[in-house]
Amino acid sequence: MIDWSDLRFVLETVRQGGLSSAARVLGVNHATVSRRINSAEAAAGALLFDRLPGGYRPTQAGLEAARAAEAMEEASATLGLAIGSRDQTLKGPLSFTAPQLLIERILAPLLPEFIAQHPDIELTILAANEALNLARREADVAIRISRSPAPTLHGSQVAEQRSAIYVSHEYAGTLAADPQRPLDWIRFAHWTDVPYEVRAAWPDIREALILDDMSAAVATVRAGIGATRMPCFLGDPDPELTRLPGLVTFDYPGIWVLTHRDLRSVKRIETFMRFMASRLRQLRPVFTGEAVP
Repeated sequence: MIDWSDLRFVLETVRQGGLSSAARVLGVNHATVSRRINSAEAAAGALLFDRLPGGYRPTQAGLEAARAAEAMEEASATLGLAIGSRDQTLKGPLSFTAPQLLIERILAPLLPEFIAQHPDIELTILAANEALNLARREADVAIRISRSPAPTLHGSQVAEQRSAIYVSHEYAGTLAADPQRPLDWIRFAHWTDVPYEVRAAWPDIREALILDDMSAAVATVRAGIGATRMPCFLGDPDPELTRLPGLVTFDYPGIWVLTHRDLRSVKRIETFMRFMASRLRQLRPVFTGEAVP
């Protein structure tokens, strides 16, 4: 029989579409993934992947092995949730995930109080802009920027958000000195166009840069390359940035504190969620742009 630990490597290679991506997800090197796949194939007596110039492509047997591994993974996760939900102690491990900039600007300053109150809870922070899977216990709690979290999650929206258009102080001065100057726009790759309100106020706009990361957006605006939209909790407190004058704020996804519904009664998870929800609600003016320094 194929060892379950080998099947995990088969499953991730199918999921990720290749050895290198699977190795990154599993936290091992390329050679380890290859060796574990070879071990699974030897036990199965069949090729699970075709070795092609473009990489590993799963055979029919490989797809069946991946489906079996996925079912085992789901069963293991279900068992873990069932056992974990019985834990009513205020000690032990607790992991939470949140976007990197939300941790840096908002969440990190809140943690010393919680750690002082609950020294027996072992916190792990998973700074990730992608959504980790709470059903697979990739994290116990997620603090997410979202419009509609998955229905399998339990929690609440703790703050609405607004966004605004920000520029550096130097760039704002350049625009003020030359009102006819085109507005240099920093665009996110997934944005199709400049917001209508920006075009109405600045008809002459030229695209200065395209990027795919909010940290990069903050850095390029600070560097005076141009203007872009970002949530108010990032732009307003930043001493190097200012709002582009003459524009209103924009709608932006809210802040949610979430866990898997099967873990909502775990004492340390419930305590952490209640703490975070309370502190983040107190910061609502920061998220809505009403606490401009």
